[in-house]
Formats: sequence, structure tokens, C-alpha cells
Amino acid sequence: MTREEKANVIQDLTTQLAENATIYLADISGLDATATSALRKACFKANVKLAVVKNTLLEKAMEASEKEFGELPEVLKGNTSLMFSEVANAPAKVIKTFRKKSDKPLLKGAFIEEAIYIGDNQLDSLVSIKSKEEMIGEIITLLQSPAKNVISGLKSGGGKLAGILKTLSER
Repeated sequence: MTREEKANVIQDLTTQLAENATIYLADISGLDATATSALRKACFKANVKLAVVKNTLLEKAMEASEKEFGELPEVLKGNTSLMFSEVANAPAKVIKTFRKKSDKPLLKGAFIEEAIYIGDNQLDSLVSIKSKEEMIGEIITLLQSPAKNVISGLKSGGGKLAGILKTLSER
């Protein structure tokens, strides 16, 4: 690869790092062609972009990026695959589901909305991260429940009051 090609790859990686708020680093070494193809299909279905990159080029792209990646460049050893997604927990779910059949991919680290996760032991906590839409839905539900309780109480109270008045008028 010529210097110009490397510079272009670094520029492309830097652009991708800047455009994505959810970045996962995974190790998929040891997967045969069939398993790799199955992983790519699972990523496509989950709207996760998967790309195998050279560690040195990715490290240079991280340095050139405006984001602070903390300890993530330290995990760039061996085979590294990048996973990009708009939903924070989608790559973690793909990895966890795929690992039911295989012992790979291994999570090296993740960068999610400026938070850094290092190591495969973080996979369960990443799976449980809620998406923005899920959080908004929960907040709306929480805000609606007191109003629903008040309305329900007024409706049932009104029915009781009407029943009492009707009984009293009949006497």
C-alpha cells in the first residue's frame, strides 16, 4: 500500500469516526469464511456496519479525530474489526447473539457517546444500554401515568358519587 493510499484510508477512517457516535472494536480472527459471512449478514440485518481495518491506520485515524478515545488505541492488537451503528446497543446484541454459536467475536472495546468501554467483560452492560427512542418512551410513560391515575380516580369517584346521590334521592 502506497503512502497516498494509506493517507486516503486514514482520512476515510477519520471521517467515519467523526460521523458515528457508536463505535465498537471486535476481534473476529479465527472465524472461517462461512461464519464471517453469517456475521456480516447479522450485522446488515441489525443495521450495523462491519469493517476490518489495520490497527496502525485506525490508531492514526483516532489521533487525527477530534474525539477523545482514551484507552481504546491500547487495545489495537491482533485482528481488529470496526462496528458502526446508530443504535448504541445494536453491535453488542449482534455479538452476544452470534456468540451463542461461536466463541467469537470478542469485544475489545467500545466508544458510545463519549463513554469508553474496554474489554469483553463489558458486553452484558453494553447490551443493556437503552436506545434514545427507548429512553424517550419510558419518560413519556412515566409522565403519563400520574395523569392517567388522576383521570381514572375522577371517573370512578364520579360514578360512586352519582350512585350515592341516586340512592339518597330514591329514599
